[in-house]
Amino acid sequence: MLVQTKKKLDIDMLLTALIGLLAGLLIQALLFSAEQREALALGRRAAENFAPQAAAVAESFLDREETALSEAQSRLRALTARKQKDYAAENRALLILVNPWNPMPADFVPQVGEVEDGYEMDLRAVEPLQEMMAACRAAGNDAYICSAFRTHAMQQSLFDNKVMRVMYEEGVPYEDAPEVAGKTVAVPGTSEHELGLATDIIDGGYPFLDEGQEETATQKWLMENAWRFGFILRYPNGTTDITSIIYEPWHYRYVGPWAEEIYRRGITLEEFLALRQGK
Repeated sequence: MLVQTKKKLDIDMLLTALIGLLAGLLIQALLFSAEQREALALGRRAAENFAPQAAAVAESFLDREETALSEAQSRLRALTARKQKDYAAENRALLILVNPWNPMPADFVPQVGEVEDGYEMDLRAVEPLQEMMAACRAAGNDAYICSAFRTHAMQQSLFDNKVMRVMYEEGVPYEDAPEVAGKTVAVPGTSEHELGLATDIIDGGYPFLDEGQEETATQKWLMENAWRFGFILRYPNGTTDITSIIYEPWHYRYVGPWAEEIYRRGITLEEFLALRQGK
């Protein structure tokens, strides 16, 4: 009887402890839930109060970013416009016309650099000429530059020499000699070589500056491909009445991006410029 009573008390105590534990857990759970609910409520109220401020900050930030982007775009457009203007001006300068009726501009000062073997060209033509010569040789041709940029003094010396030669070798009177000489050697101040944009190229197997050059492999290749590198045959056959210069199948002029159109049309630089002026 006493054993049964003790067991009953132990069970009651156990149940009481268990009930107490469950009650404590339930109260803690209820309290935690209340705290959580309160935290959520506080969060909502804070968010409601902060939302207008956050929106204002975000709007201000976006405004600043939009302004900065707009200014950056404006600077980019201005820079692009300047570059396009400079590029256009540079290209127009490549079309500068120098012939017996259009002497070198008084303020024109060529900026030159070496191409090969001591020959120099306008800096804009250096790399294209090097590439053209390399491609021509890679095609199996024996191409050589025999003239490029000339100073005014050098052109004067060449012209004076030609005047003397036509007088003594051809018997041309002194008063007519300069005009005759000017058909093959430009009068100083009217030579494209002084621009630094012209070069004379010959075939190693035919080192003569005469019409026989057109029959060489070098000239055949150049006449067909020079435009790819920005060069044109400056004095084509049958155009002396336009250029006043004899047919020179060795003389190439750098005109950059305009070369293809001039080549495709089969016209001289004089004719091309006349067409442009007529637009």
